[in-house]
Amino acid sequence: MHVLKDRVALVTGSSRGIGAAIAKLFAAEGARVALHGRDQQSLGSVQAEIEGRGGCATSFRAEATKLAEIEAMRHHIEERFGPVDILVANAGGSFSPVGPIEETDEAAWHASVDGNLTATFLAIKTFLPGMKARKAGNIITMSSSAGRRPHEKSPVPYGVAKAAIELLTQDVAAQAGPYNVRVNCIAPETILTERNQQRIPEATKTALVDMHPLRRLGTPEDVARAALFLASEESTWITGVILDVTGGAVMVS
Repeated sequence: MHVLKDRVALVTGSSRGIGAAIAKLFAAEGARVALHGRDQQSLGSVQAEIEGRGGCATSFRAEATKLAEIEAMRHHIEERFGPVDILVANAGGSFSPVGPIEETDEAAWHASVDGNLTATFLAIKTFLPGMKARKAGNIITMSSSAGRRPHEKSPVPYGVAKAAIELLTQDVAAQAGPYNVRVNCIAPETILTERNQQRIPEATKTALVDMHPLRRLGTPEDVARAALFLASEESTWITGVILDVTGGAVMVS
């Protein structure tokens, strides 16, 4: 049974990692998926994989921090597939080194805040009005365990941006609820994306496993399954929730 049959879904930052896993799973569940990123070759690979499995996808290059480019992408998606039913505002990443806040330079601060918080804001700003007008829609944002708990080795600008995304999610959920638009947030912990597989030493991976009650690190597919639940009809009475996908490493009451 395809739980997202005929839905139109946009997954920002879906050329690799978590975003790609979400896009692939949504397509497998019947959604027409719009891929987004800056690397055309990687986008093409994800699209080809989806189409090779019988799914429906298209891809767009756009800078997530530029409103005009996100608006242009919306027009293209609507011309190709129709209005977006599900927005996964996944684009982001850590763009500043770990270290004392006083040693964080201004460029690194803006890179992380803009690349995460501003990108999420602009995606919501662009697609929410149509959802409210249609009285239907579903938005999923992406936080991180770095925004859920303080840590001396946390990349501060990244953690601050992710924490702000959580409040943004809940504020928008409160505003959009009367229009039958749901807005929820996923907060993963350490996820073994392609990048993390390469950059995290094996000894560090082993040490990180011990921090998780479920005794393993997460995969992009773990996050994708959480996104599918929030995007599906199985969660129609859920909005404004921050869902920790952390193997038990983060427990917030």
